[in-house]
Amino acid sequence: MPRTPSTVSPLDLPPLQAQAENLVVLGVAASAGLSPTTLRSFAAQSGNDRQDVLLVIHHDHAPASVLTPFLRRSDKPGFVVEDMPDVDQFTPQVPDVPDAPLYLVHDLDRGDHLASWSPEEALPELTGAGRSPLLVTEGLHWVLQQPAALERNRCFMTIGSRLRKPNGRYDARTPAVWISNGTGRDGRERRDAPKVGWCWWRNRHTWLGFGSTSARTT
Repeated sequence: MPRTPSTVSPLDLPPLQAQAENLVVLGVAASAGLSPTTLRSFAAQSGNDRQDVLLVIHHDHAPASVLTPFLRRSDKPGFVVEDMPDVDQFTPQVPDVPDAPLYLVHDLDRGDHLASWSPEEALPELTGAGRSPLLVTEGLHWVLQQPAALERNRCFMTIGSRLRKPNGRYDARTPAVWISNGTGRDGRERRDAPKVGWCWWRNRHTWLGFGSTSARTT
C-alpha cells in the first residue's frame, strides 16, 4: 500500500525554543527533574527556530503517567484508562531511542493511511518503509506541543512501546492516544478529554492510525 501523508504536518510544530518554554511553563520539565536552563540550552544547541523536529524528554525522566495529565483538550486534562495502571511498564521496543535526557524526533507522521490496520499488520509496513513507530511518551509530547495532532476519528497508536511479560512474550495490549467519548469508566465529565488507552495487537480500528518517525537524534 503506498504511503500517503497524514493531515497533520510536522512543519506546524512550534519552534524548538517555544517547545522548550512550553515544557517549562507547563511544569513538565520540573516533573522530570530537569532545569529550565537544561531545556533552553538543548533547544539553542539544536537550533531554536527549527520547526521540523519534536523535543522529547526521555521516558525514564518523564513516563507516560506523568506526562498524560499535562494534556488539555476542551479545558479537560488528559488521563490514562483505569485498566492500564501499568502504563509506565510499556517500554521502548525500538532500537534507536537515544540514551539521553533530551532528544529530537524527526518527520512525524500520524499514520492516517494505516487506519483499519492492526498493530500486527502496521509494524512491518512502517519498518519496511524505513520508519520507527512512536513511543507512547513521544506521542504525548507531540500532542502537548501540537494539540491538533489529536482529532476526533483521526487519532493514533504508539506501538513503539510494548509490555514484555515475565515469560518473555509481549502483552497483547498496545498503547494509543485518543479522545474520550465520556462513556463507561471514563465518566461523562471526561468527554472530549485526551486519553491514553490500549487496543489489542491483532484488532483493527477505523479511527486509529499509527504514529511514526524517520529518526531520533540528540
